[in-house]
Amino acid sequence: MTTRIFLSISLVFTIAANVFSAVGTAPNLGAAGSFAVLAGTTVTNIGDTQVVGDVGVSPGTAIEGLTSGMVVGTIYAGGAVPAQAQANALAAYNDLVGQACDTVLSGQDLGGLTLTPGVYCFSGSAQLTGTLTLNALGDPNAVFIFKIGSTLTTASNSSVLLINSANSCNVFFQVGSSTTLGTDSAFYGNILARASITLNSRARLNGRALALDGAVTMDTNSITNVCALGTTSASVSISGRVLNTAGRGVRDVKVWMTDSQGIQRTVITNSLGYYAFEDVEAGDLYILGAVSKRYRFEPRSVSATDNVSNFDFLALE
Repeated sequence: MTTRIFLSISLVFTIAANVFSAVGTAPNLGAAGSFAVLAGTTVTNIGDTQVVGDVGVSPGTAIEGLTSGMVVGTIYAGGAVPAQAQANALAAYNDLVGQACDTVLSGQDLGGLTLTPGVYCFSGSAQLTGTLTLNALGDPNAVFIFKIGSTLTTASNSSVLLINSANSCNVFFQVGSSTTLGTDSAFYGNILARASITLNSRARLNGRALALDGAVTMDTNSITNVCALGTTSASVSISGRVLNTAGRGVRDVKVWMTDSQGIQRTVITNSLGYYAFEDVEAGDLYILGAVSKRYRFEPRSVSATDNVSNFDFLALE
């Protein structure tokens, strides 16, 4: 009788461990890890896009509308480096394909959901309308994987929110065909799409856009691969001024700053339009923006490896 009791208890703990352990593991991106944008055919851009991370295309060689002044990183128009990155991206894509599902979400909109670490699957297309919240439950190494059979589409002004130590570096979207990020959307995670990736006007991506067979198309976007930057424990400051179209400082403007984990801080400009964020963790990548009832400002990204000053916002016409 005693033996049977111990066997039963052992079986219960084994089943419990299997039920409550997330099966997702982050794939090895290899040479693709340094890329913010990687395409198979072409990289195309219009507008004032900003990219932090390498940009490359292979086996194609065409990169249009993106200059070195828009990229904090190296641009590769064909050659051995993006070819190796594509080979490693394909291996990572296949790794994601092979991982077992924790939860099937087919037919559900990602918007409005709060998800914990695991592997989430869609047999066909997936949509995001509103906000998807990813809760890491206090584990900075928690992994979120989304396996999508065909397309991934996000609506205008949609967003991914990372909470409780969630890290965009550990969020992966494996997309069976193409991905489209909607106008003014804010997306966190690594997109590995079999075909193309399109970022509509002013869409922001904190992560990587890796298109295996197709193009990456951009339009006045901010794409930041914070995962390749590394971090230190030092603190720095980010400061600047908010200016109107005439170049005069604007008071009482809310300036916001979002880090790689989706944590946002805000400050208000003083009477001369100056703002400052103190005790900023060095080595991270930040997105900043300014909000005013009277003026419109474009969000900007900055890698804070040292103190950053004169990070100004000029109102658009």
